[in-house]
Amino acid sequence: MSLVDVAVGLNIFSATLLETPATADYLVVGGSVTLLFKETEIALAKNLSGLISLRNRIPVIVTGIEHGDILGAVSMSYDGMQLVSVITSRAIDRLEIKVGDKLEALIKANEIALMAGHDDV
Repeated sequence: MSLVDVAVGLNIFSATLLETPATADYLVVGGSVTLLFKETEIALAKNLSGLISLRNRIPVIVTGIEHGDILGAVSMSYDGMQLVSVITSRAIDRLEIKVGDKLEALIKANEIALMAGHDDV
């Protein structure tokens, strides 16, 4: 098992993996990888203060909101990349999320997978 840190822009993303550098040759220092995570694994925070156990706290700006009856999709910009978080519509309302808001996207380290190589998606 490994805890891997990956630099993306000015942030460091952490991922817990079953692989190790001995079992996966793409896990070398300086190697190129792609981070993968589901839209449903991104929690959102507004005005978060204090310490939390989540290792991946990503500053984002809301660029769009799709508001459904039960679920909604919040589109965000991070370092020139687009992220989408699928959360409940009630959470969107409770946080009073609006286009232009500065939020933190939160992803648990065990919800991030790595793939060998780099892909600008």
